[in-house]
Amino acid sequence: MTDGPGSTPDMPSGWAAEQPPPYGGAAGAAGSSWASPGAGAPQGANPSAPHPSAPHQSAPYPSAPYPSAPYAPYAGGQYAYRAPDAPRPGIIPLRPLTLGDILDGTIKLIRSNPKATLGLSAIVAAVTGIPAAIGQAISFSSLGDLLADPYAADTANVPVAGVAAQYIGAVISYVMTFVGTTILTGVLTRVLGRAVFGGRITVGEAWRLARSRVPALFGLVLLQALILLLPLLALVAVLVTLAAANAFDGTGSTGAGVAVLVVLLFFVAYIPYLLFFYTRLSLSAPAIVLEGRGVTDAMSRSWRLVKGDSWRVLGILLLTAILAAIISSVLAIPFTFGGSLLGMLSGGTAAGTAIAALLLAVGQVLASMISYPFQAGVAGLLYADRRMRAEAFDLVLQTAAAQNQSQGWVHGGVDDLWHPSYAAGTGQASGPHHGAPPYGPYGPYGPQA
Repeated sequence: MTDGPGSTPDMPSGWAAEQPPPYGGAAGAAGSSWASPGAGAPQGANPSAPHPSAPHQSAPYPSAPYPSAPYAPYAGGQYAYRAPDAPRPGIIPLRPLTLGDILDGTIKLIRSNPKATLGLSAIVAAVTGIPAAIGQAISFSSLGDLLADPYAADTANVPVAGVAAQYIGAVISYVMTFVGTTILTGVLTRVLGRAVFGGRITVGEAWRLARSRVPALFGLVLLQALILLLPLLALVAVLVTLAAANAFDGTGSTGAGVAVLVVLLFFVAYIPYLLFFYTRLSLSAPAIVLEGRGVTDAMSRSWRLVKGDSWRVLGILLLTAILAAIISSVLAIPFTFGGSLLGMLSGGTAAGTAIAALLLAVGQVLASMISYPFQAGVAGLLYADRRMRAEAFDLVLQTAAAQNQSQGWVHGGVDDLWHPSYAAGTGQASGPHHGAPPYGPYGPYGPQA
């Protein structure tokens, strides 16, 4: 500064002649600015426009827009990372499943493969339900004869014959259902194994893939039934022993009270036992069909997969059973009511009995053709979910899905991926990780050299 009047010098004395540009990037200031790009640009000007004295720059080469990054805004104007959605080539997303995913996947399984699910289930239900329907029709017909002439002397034994026919038909149907549903479980599990990758499978191909596992499925059902019913056989033995020892011969109602108390205590202990083993062994059938295991090996495999998540698996299985029972009842009630009413009012005629049996059989078929694939689908998807949670199996499924997408089709070799050696973290030679082709030792086009 000066002591007298006059203009203020451009810079104080002692400062260098060349100074850095102003921080604010004032308008009209020569040179560049330390401020952020465009901070000092006049209103209406384009900060990205080149300087008039700058050499001409060619326009960038047009290219496809990049996909938006997986970031989602939240309160405050900031952005948080959102994991990309898992691929869904088939009936389920290839990640650990929620209850909604399992139920939705089961419905998609039925809709995408109606011949192999509804068709086979209807055939099995029709064949296995015929004896029970005939027995019920005869029983209702005998009751109709009794109602028509309740004072006739020769009708005293009619209800006994009708009840006997009903029970005989029910027993035959149970045996046939055991055989039919065991085979059906194997076929439906094969259909599900392919549907996870978005592929479809014919009934004949599913049967060719599953028929070698049918004996193991029969053995599994027999062994599971023995495990679950063994306490009931023990109860019968205890009751017979107590009766032989005159333990129920108390005065008045004491004997009956002791018997009732024994039965109540048994069921209090039996229900947790039943639910526990039913839950732990619920994934044995998929392990037999998809992994090719034996009976006891499949039961051990199911035990290990369910361990640590038993309550969730039990809840899904119980909910599935309730939903299947509700759907079956809604579909079967009209036919059951009509067949029962017609059987009682037909007067025991052959035509009335035949029509009543037909209506009862139709109701049974409609109920079973939905409940069979629904329960089999939930069990299969629970198996896939537990493997994805316990073994990171979703990584293997995603690798295979990417391979199938690049090829444009789903090869039958994806069935081999269900073998446990393909779980993440296994040896290099035993599974398709680290970019190995997800088709096992045979590859997508036959044996590999």
